[in-house]
Amino acid sequence: MIDVGALLSAAIAGCLYVVSPGPAVLALIGIGAAKGRRPALYFLFGHLFGDTLWCGLAVTALVGAKVFDPLLFELVALACGLYLGRLGWKGVTARSASGADDLVGDKPWMRGIAFGLTNPKSYPVALAMYTALFAGRPEALTFQAMPMLFLASLVGFLCGDAILAWTVGTGVMRRLYLAHAVTIVRVVGALFLAFAVTTLWEAVPKLVARLA
Repeated sequence: MIDVGALLSAAIAGCLYVVSPGPAVLALIGIGAAKGRRPALYFLFGHLFGDTLWCGLAVTALVGAKVFDPLLFELVALACGLYLGRLGWKGVTARSASGADDLVGDKPWMRGIAFGLTNPKSYPVALAMYTALFAGRPEALTFQAMPMLFLASLVGFLCGDAILAWTVGTGVMRRLYLAHAVTIVRVVGALFLAFAVTTLWEAVPKLVARLA
């Protein structure tokens, strides 16, 4: 039976993946500011397709790495920790925030699907987040546990979407976000760095022990 901690980790990873500021979040705020909460919700539902795909692939990759060879999991953790650290460093040193494209259109749900499926950073970010949160409990990643992990991730997505839907419907929050976008990007960068440190703290000693 899968432990509650693993399900909670999957849900947290899914929620953080959704709410982390990026082009899609900035586009969502632009849509909400221009046309209101309903079109923004359509955009979110469309984006959910991409969230489900990329995070599902991330969980599958981690489970496969754990089942086939624990060393592979540790190598994946190392690579993801380094990648997440790179993103985090770019975030904390950011001087501007880009990505708030004008995506207001007649079919915001189609824009959401396009954003969710075509963002080239979606998969590595999802993989890095799940790797960081599961770095201390690789034994929880089994093929038998995958359906429950997917379900927990979906709950996390929906929680993240609910947070964004509420935020985009608040005029003060929209203005605050747009006025302090760089600061928010830097805070998220610091969060990514924290995940990177956690991942490397778990992976590096194990790799050194195996190679010694």
